[in-house]
Amino acid sequence: MTRISPKNTKYFPSPESKGGWQFLHKKMDKKVVSKINFDHLNKVIEEYKLFFDNVASGIVIVKDGFLVKEHYSFMTLPGSRFDVWSCTKSFTGIAWGLLLEESKNGTLPDNIKVDLDSFAYSFFPDSFKITDKRKEKITIGHLLSMTSGIPGENELVFGIPPLDNSGPFEHALGYKENRYGYKTDQLISEPGTIWDYSDPAMAHLSILFKHIMRREMHEYMQEKVFDKIGIENASWDVHGGGQFIGPHTSAHVGLHISARELARVGYLLIQNGRWADDEVVPSSWIEKATKPSQTLNPEYGYTFWVNTDGTRWPGLPVDMFSLEGYNTNRCYVIPSKELVVVRVGSGPNQWNEQLFIKQVLKAIN
Repeated sequence: MTRISPKNTKYFPSPESKGGWQFLHKKMDKKVVSKINFDHLNKVIEEYKLFFDNVASGIVIVKDGFLVKEHYSFMTLPGSRFDVWSCTKSFTGIAWGLLLEESKNGTLPDNIKVDLDSFAYSFFPDSFKITDKRKEKITIGHLLSMTSGIPGENELVFGIPPLDNSGPFEHALGYKENRYGYKTDQLISEPGTIWDYSDPAMAHLSILFKHIMRREMHEYMQEKVFDKIGIENASWDVHGGGQFIGPHTSAHVGLHISARELARVGYLLIQNGRWADDEVVPSSWIEKATKPSQTLNPEYGYTFWVNTDGTRWPGLPVDMFSLEGYNTNRCYVIPSKELVVVRVGSGPNQWNEQLFIKQVLKAIN
């Protein structure tokens, strides 16, 4: 198995094995071991345990393709899966990166053409009504970068929880208010002029994916990504169905995965989308998605959080980016250090992630 270095300068053997991570210990690869202060790394985990071992959680740290440290709290196992909440959005972003690449290559059904500047509503069936004329201007790029103008958390719109007599996608599309009385029928601004973290906007991407690709997003990702990089036990929620729109893959939350398997995604991203000799995800998409996607919030790429300007995590590497979800579910990726740090769990809602990563970096050169 081979991989590409962050600078794409050479191929060399990868210690990551198909059947699971290879664990690094002091008697193994001296070149990698010399980069790690195991005593300090153990201290970092001991401090973590003092504050956070009262909730179910798991941590995995991968350096140079080796699993160098992991920790699981009481009643949590290496295979324990958690809903990683909004980390799911980054998986949606990866799926769309693949879809856009298929469009470039002419391999989409009926040779459909779509790019970041394509108008999203032009791909919906005629039966999908538009509740605000300005929605016709929403592009795929707007949806992926949270600049569509569809109400989100700034307007107290969290998730897509439906009324008893409605479905989640009916709310996301603006046909029905949610169970708390909030609506998405009208935009809060012209598309591209405001940044708002919007779950209903992300939900659009699930419906659109099915109509363009003719497959559900979770099925496509299982074949194109998960199977290829050895993710065997992840599951992905679907929403809607019955008398309502759907069922479609949940685009914003609902991916259930273990720390070890989430680390495989982080490792794939460090390798510029390559796994062994296969380009699983286009490197061009990873480059684009992990840099600022707009100027309204330069800490957000296309479904990834980024540190390009050094403002999201001051003092930490500017090439660092992350998948982030509620209950402190995280996958931090630092390509310049060939480092992946994963934390999954059922809480807490907040933690001092900047200090934690700083201490990990102190232990790993």
